[in-house]
Amino acid sequence: MGFRTHGILALLFGVFPLLAVADSQSDAMMLLNRVFAATQRLSYTGTFVYQHDSQSETSRITRIVDGALVREKLEALDGQPREIVRSGDEVVCYLPALTTVRIDKHAVQHGFPAFLPVQLKELLENYVIRRGEMERVAGYDCHVLNLEPRDNMRYGHKLWVDARTGMVIRAKTFDEHNDVMEQFSFAQLQIGGSIDRDRVKSRFVGKTASWRVEDAAAVTADLAQAGWTLRASPPGFRKIMELRRTLGGAADVGHMVLSDGLAAISVFIEPSGQRPAYPELSRQGAINVYIRQLGAHRITVVGEAPAESVRYVAHALAYRRPN
Repeated sequence: MGFRTHGILALLFGVFPLLAVADSQSDAMMLLNRVFAATQRLSYTGTFVYQHDSQSETSRITRIVDGALVREKLEALDGQPREIVRSGDEVVCYLPALTTVRIDKHAVQHGFPAFLPVQLKELLENYVIRRGEMERVAGYDCHVLNLEPRDNMRYGHKLWVDARTGMVIRAKTFDEHNDVMEQFSFAQLQIGGSIDRDRVKSRFVGKTASWRVEDAAAVTADLAQAGWTLRASPPGFRKIMELRRTLGGAADVGHMVLSDGLAAISVFIEPSGQRPAYPELSRQGAINVYIRQLGAHRITVVGEAPAESVRYVAHALAYRRPN
């Protein structure tokens, strides 16, 4: 990977190789700024395929930006029917197989294709960013961006960015051996133009009167007042959010979110009750989940980050009974 044109020029002329690297970084950051702008303003509708662990799932996504209000619907086209509908900061998940509706607020927006952060300068501290050659994806001419991790606490990423709009059309995530862990790619996509507003409405509206409703009821919180602190964070990660929510029927669940400028790690703190948690690590695609017991609480750490990072966070969490 790398910015091939600059590399050839440096070899041919033997001058200013460091300047060439700096130029490629600057060029790549300008493109990333376009990508972030696109995630804020673009309306689109399309079908994409998610592949991981020799499995694949197809989903349809529609997003309509109406001034400051964003409406979005993500619908699974494979397996059990399910929909996620977002309006502003409220997210409603419809699970007909479980006759359940889950409602969340202050949800962390993180996922293909709109997953880049506001603090783009943080990326340079944690990733080497290089711009590659043009490639064509789903009928769109795309710039290629490579984000190479500076340490083993995060994954590598490769993005295909529409040259006209700045929208991410394809994304791949790589492990420490440069093997693909997961990838998303649009198979069909319409950016802008006339999009029927009914496409962001759930087809289950009006059919859920007898369904169970699970309301996360998330509110901003200061978990340190309740005695919860992180003694340290993985290098490059910082805490960006603290909440209290209802989760899976359990009330007063603490929720911390950390980010390195691209990847997010969530920490959930809940009373363990009569079911103590034993240390356990599991993975699906690029998502690692680590569970441990801390006093009378069950700690669950979930993140699109290597196992070392989520385990680090879980064991850095500390509790001290407040006075």
